[in-house]
Amino acid sequence: MTATVPQRPDDIESKGLKDGALGLVSSVVVGVASTAPAYSLAASLGFIVVGGTLAAGVKAPGIVLLAFVPMYLIAVAYQELNKAEPDCGTTFTWATRAFGPVTGWMGGWGIIVADVIVMANLAQIAGSYSFTFVGSFGLPAVSALASNVVATTIAGLIWIALMTWICYRGIEISARLQYVLLGFEVVILIFFAVFALVRVYTGTAEPYSLIPQWDWFNPFTLDFAKTIAPAMLTAIFIYWGWDTAVSINEETKDPGKTPGRAAVISTLLLLGTYAVVTVATVAFAGVGDKGIGLANPANSGDVFSAIGPTLFGGGVVGSILMALLGFSILTSASASTQTTILPTARTALSMAAYKAIPTQFARIHPKFLTPTWATIGMGLVSALFYLIFTFISSSLLNALIGSIGLMIAFYYGLTGFACVWFYRKTLFTSFRHVVMRGVFPFVGGVMLLAVFVYGLISFSAPDWLTDDNGKNVTIFGIGAEAVVGVGGLLIGLVLMAIWWWRKPDYFRGKTLPKRSHALVLAPAGVPTFGLPDSTPPRTVIAPDRSNLPPGQIPLNAETLEPVEPTDGPATPREDGT
Repeated sequence: MTATVPQRPDDIESKGLKDGALGLVSSVVVGVASTAPAYSLAASLGFIVVGGTLAAGVKAPGIVLLAFVPMYLIAVAYQELNKAEPDCGTTFTWATRAFGPVTGWMGGWGIIVADVIVMANLAQIAGSYSFTFVGSFGLPAVSALASNVVATTIAGLIWIALMTWICYRGIEISARLQYVLLGFEVVILIFFAVFALVRVYTGTAEPYSLIPQWDWFNPFTLDFAKTIAPAMLTAIFIYWGWDTAVSINEETKDPGKTPGRAAVISTLLLLGTYAVVTVATVAFAGVGDKGIGLANPANSGDVFSAIGPTLFGGGVVGSILMALLGFSILTSASASTQTTILPTARTALSMAAYKAIPTQFARIHPKFLTPTWATIGMGLVSALFYLIFTFISSSLLNALIGSIGLMIAFYYGLTGFACVWFYRKTLFTSFRHVVMRGVFPFVGGVMLLAVFVYGLISFSAPDWLTDDNGKNVTIFGIGAEAVVGVGGLLIGLVLMAIWWWRKPDYFRGKTLPKRSHALVLAPAGVPTFGLPDSTPPRTVIAPDRSNLPPGQIPLNAETLEPVEPTDGPATPREDGT
């Protein structure tokens, strides 16, 4: 009947983040920037077109649209759960409340490992495009370094270090930088799409260019297991990141409302951007496997660089436009590098505050009010993984997008199910609750679960991913994407078992107890919402009212009306009352 606000355990200290630092617009900017629209489309659109065993082809816009559906439904789940408990741990905190410590810990680990792994890909893109952009000013020797593994690795490590430092310096400077980077990125993307569509409709495009059709948005003519499921895992990747807007909830104005709204708005803005750019790209380049065709394996890693010279032409103007396009991808990858550090550090902060991981990760800088160990640790671990993946094989970096899709489906889907289970006792108090807290989150969770299962089966095939030489990219004879995705989650099980053995308080429910949406008895009889680590102690009324103080009547926080004893059973306390 209300969102519960648990009494804070005595041994859980306030996280100490800077509250009220960001508003709705800033939160939306961070949420959208975290998805890295330009980079995500450049690195993923080719894989979406190829699909799975059978190509998606011109239905790629339909796949992008279909992938939006679970993203929106899960964004609603984030919004609803954030109303009850705006904690920066997000999935970790909510899944623990709903299902218990083991599930919650794995949800938090899913966020961390996905972010750490994607940093390797982001760093590689940022490093490569640094040389591409500088070289576009008449420096071919610099441009050549974009394909030099050592040079791009060093540049990528520098980007990780720089963005870690910015995140360390404060949430406000991070948000200000995102305004600039995201603004430039979106302007260039829209210009690219409009330019391509104008050439297509004026008949000045290429012979293989296509006139957009409404049928492109209907993916249901494709095979689910062989095309839709694996293609959706890649498409989900391009939407991933909007939850950063919720991860910074404890640093926003009105943390119970602003982050959730920002998450939903972010997904809607991404849908509009992706729909226009995807249609324009498919229309101009076509879906062939030769030349600039989107099904050409040589273009999969970066479709914009492949299409750009043909789209913009030669000469000074063409060179300038290509430089701007390259710079937009560079700013996109670098912006996402920064905004990937933010949610990971805050997830680790929350886990440490509740003693699910070493408490050192809960330390806050006294001046900047940002996580210290968690932020720096994220940067160092990301750099280490980047070096490991690069050392094993640069082709392995291509396996990261699909494997990250598995992890995204895991913790996003878990959040959807957690929302339904957390609100199960008050779900049917209104039609809105049934839809927003039940139907939407559950459907989103089921969709992601189905995509996870079918995608995992497809990714496990030894010949699913091949390198530039046509050789299968496998680990222990299994498709690398499946191994990286599942292996990352299994590592979490091992680390969880070790920490459970060393510090069991969290796993015994002492620091973050399992609970559901129930009645609360707030000071002065006014039920309110708030953070478990920053609000005055409140008495949580158990469903059986066994801890209801004598003479007190619980209130419904949404209607402010007394809840009569006939609304639920009462269990006698030890004193017989």
